[in-house]
Amino acid sequence: MAKQGLLLIISGPSGVGKTTITHEVERRLGAVFSVSVTTRAPAAGDVDGQDYYFIDRTQFETMRAAGDLLEWAEVFGNCYGTPRKPVEQAIAAGQVMILEIDVQGAIQIKKLIPQTLAIFVPHPSEEVLLQRLRRRQREDEATIQRRFAKAKDEIALAKTCRAYDHFIVNDKLDAAVDEAITLVQNARR
Repeated sequence: MAKQGLLLIISGPSGVGKTTITHEVERRLGAVFSVSVTTRAPAAGDVDGQDYYFIDRTQFETMRAAGDLLEWAEVFGNCYGTPRKPVEQAIAAGQVMILEIDVQGAIQIKKLIPQTLAIFVPHPSEEVLLQRLRRRQREDEATIQRRFAKAKDEIALAKTCRAYDHFIVNDKLDAAVDEAITLVQNARR
């Protein structure tokens, strides 16, 4: 009997390790990562089609209007969205499709596809989150403070919006990855 497809959301603020967890779940379970579209410019090291599909605002609006996005949001002046077709194809093929999206997107997806497994990764503490944001050395202090403030708002919304099935605190990476994998395996049974 073929395995049942599963849509998995992994969310969390910048700096909590959600991308590391996502990549480990993808690698260990043979899951598929959904590549989002965005109107933001590529950052150093970004690969088009791997990290994001980089498109302009007109292309984004065309996709949104046509219903080609499962969810979308505007964050820090840039638009992000999840292309519908690859997600539907992966689930129909019995695969685990991972969406690494924000809380706004998770709320939209859970309304559209309630059986989605949604995991939120909060920070162990505000001090740890601030340290992690600074340690990445990707942004200036003003940007770090903006991300930190947004993180606090995002966590508060995640706790009250009822879109998330589980919260995994990433204070020990291996344990957080193992917990996420166990949740996925249980959801597929």
